[in-house]
Amino acid sequence: MASQKSLRIILHYLGYIMQGLGIVLLSPIIVELIYGDYFNCIYFIIPCMISFALGTLFVRSYKNNEMLKLKYAMVVSSLAWLWASLISAVIMVFYVNAPFIDAFFENMSAWTGSGLTLFADVEILPYSILFLRSLEQWIGGLGVVVIFVTVLIRSGTSAARLYKSEAREEKLSPNIRNTLRKSLQIYLLFTGLGLALYILAGLPVFDAINLTFTTISTGGMSIKNANVGFYHDNIVYAITMFLMILGATSFTVHYKIIKTRGKSFFKDIQVQVMLSLIILATLGVIFLTRNEPVETLFHVISAITTTGANISSPAYMTTWPSLSLMVLMVLMMIGGSSGSTVGAMKIIRVITAIKGINLTLTKLISPQGRVLSVKIAGKKLKETEIREATAYIFLYLVFLLFGWGVFLYFGYDPFQSLFDIISTQGNVGLSLGVIGPGLPDAIKIVLTFLMWIGRLEIIPVLILIRAFALALKDSIR
Repeated sequence: MASQKSLRIILHYLGYIMQGLGIVLLSPIIVELIYGDYFNCIYFIIPCMISFALGTLFVRSYKNNEMLKLKYAMVVSSLAWLWASLISAVIMVFYVNAPFIDAFFENMSAWTGSGLTLFADVEILPYSILFLRSLEQWIGGLGVVVIFVTVLIRSGTSAARLYKSEAREEKLSPNIRNTLRKSLQIYLLFTGLGLALYILAGLPVFDAINLTFTTISTGGMSIKNANVGFYHDNIVYAITMFLMILGATSFTVHYKIIKTRGKSFFKDIQVQVMLSLIILATLGVIFLTRNEPVETLFHVISAITTTGANISSPAYMTTWPSLSLMVLMVLMMIGGSSGSTVGAMKIIRVITAIKGINLTLTKLISPQGRVLSVKIAGKKLKETEIREATAYIFLYLVFLLFGWGVFLYFGYDPFQSLFDIISTQGNVGLSLGVIGPGLPDAIKIVLTFLMWIGRLEIIPVLILIRAFALALKDSIR
């Protein structure tokens, strides 16, 4: 009975997100109508109607006034990302005749901001499908659950736990609904800014919209085969780098920037570390590769912000010295600021874990009874925070090794496959060419799983798997 009650609660809240997806995923129809593909609208309408109808059924049939527990919220969040990828994959299967596994990979990559593609030629895709991928990245950058909680669910404990279930802790206001609204307002502001800058730089409106969506969300999945390199324009590169850094900066910092007119930007510890790493890594890679400074800076920023946009082809990047590629790998694992649109481990976790290691070593050499504390930017760290950061990094590395092991089992180049697996789980999108349409289906499934857990920061997915295992065990009994 308890499990049935839990399922009702989960389906009720999942229903709201399914309703939202059913409405939002109709928007590419506008692109269809603009470019005259009237008869293909049905490929969007039917899956979206199914999502909306099922969502409405769940919302109305499983009404429950009980408080949503965090573990249920995490299950809702995990299922929401799966459902979003599934509905979008169905659209792609019927519209462009993509194999289901490929379509599911493609859309999981878009929703999670991973930016990897299995299409050999994206420029032959219909405009509406290209826009769909960009829209998914834009929504996924802020969060599938966060977007629809803002619009569809009343403020309160349930909304707060759904917000937290997508690995978000920061609050711009004591009221969670105000936090969500302010985050969305900031996101819309930067989206509008990016769109204006690209149009002023001379990009066609369709290109400007898609490039803005994929950059501010740190998604990086382009509508061009050559990605941002297609434009051969340093102004476009500069705008893209600027937007990537904005996307990789915490919304809390953005809110403070707006309130202080920019004075607080460089005071944030994560911003300080991110900019320092960008400078050091750029100088190091330039020294190792002798590449053009703009090219190097672009890829360094793309790596640490987990955007995955590129101006050099994967084939060309394989010619870079191994040490320079290792620098990019480290940046892809670290990622940008917590509370932003980035993937990977996040800067604050890495700092916390390093501080924890230093604390442990200091305790070993200190006199017995000495009281020690750890601070980051003047804030005292709790031991639980250190343990959680360390445990997460350990789990993150375990799954990286698992993914890498799968590539090695199938006989892929160890170094290149390690680069691509780090990029996949970190939701980055830079590649040395290993990931492509020729991959075995087993690897595509593993990569899809890694993108999913990378975006949700592992724990919600593990809770879902555990809940499923317990339900299966009970059904066998």
